Amino acid sequence: MVLENLLIDPFPVTHSHPKTIMAKPIRLGISTCPNDTFTFYGLINDLVDRRGLEFQIELLDIQQLNDGLFGNQFDVAKCSFHAALLLSDSKTVLPSGSALGFGVGPLLLASQADSQPQTKQQVTLCPGKHTTATMLFRLFYPETTTVQHVVFSDIMPALVKQTADFGVCIHEGRFTWQDQGLALVEDLGTRWEQETDCPLPLGGLVAKDSLGDELIADVQAVVHDSLQCALADPKQALPTMRKYAQEFEDEVLMKHVHLYVNDWTVALGTVGENALQQLNQQAKRCGLIADDQSGLRIFA
Repeated sequence: MVLENLLIDPFPVTHSHPKTIMAKPIRLGISTCPNDTFTFYGLINDLVDRRGLEFQIELLDIQQLNDGLFGNQFDVAKCSFHAALLLSDSKTVLPSGSALGFGVGPLLLASQADSQPQTKQQVTLCPGKHTTATMLFRLFYPETTTVQHVVFSDIMPALVKQTADFGVCIHEGRFTWQDQGLALVEDLGTRWEQETDCPLPLGGLVAKDSLGDELIADVQAVVHDSLQCALADPKQALPTMRKYAQEFEDEVLMKHVHLYVNDWTVALGTVGENALQQLNQQAKRCGLIADDQSGLRIFA
């Protein structure tokens, strides 16, 4: 899906009002991935109306964000939908800011060609215990290899050095793994699509229910406006994306945005809601969450 086809509001983005003494601080965590820095370009650069909120923004690795939410570090944060499932009793998914779609899934890569995960003597590197990538590996390759969790940016270098057998690759590495001489075992996202007929929900923005509906609505409006700001002129967001990215080539950064930023990033809608329900069912089926765990709720 190309950016030109996205749902862009016909109304101009409003600029932020001067900060007031009564500004409400919001602890916001987002990832350093290009799709997040693209989405939050308008907010990071103070180009949108903050609705009287004072955003204290931290940019972290996705597993650090997951851990931060479990530790009550954030009021609002991007997280893996796997983590969101475990937090669904106290968190609500915002309609905007998600990464979900077809052809966006993590790749299971091997350090050597023609390798398959089969024994506990083999090591598979995953990007965090509560990431959706790890959830998919456990769903499709249960009880096969020994899993070790590392920062996502360390996975491909380890495979190149052959200090691990397999790795679940996310983010920009999806576009560069062949240049590293690595082998593709399986596109885990494609397998999800074939088995569920749904787009893959990777991650989304969640807010603490305790913030209250009025405050959550203001945060959602700011996120929506920030994304619209970037969609109105995508190239203007490149310096912000480049500042935090693991890969610095503008072409790679924009490929990432074209892949992970789509209409469901603007608003999850019915298709997004169905995909989250399917994720909930699959997670219960393979024992990743309890049968009585409540499902994900999208703020309305």
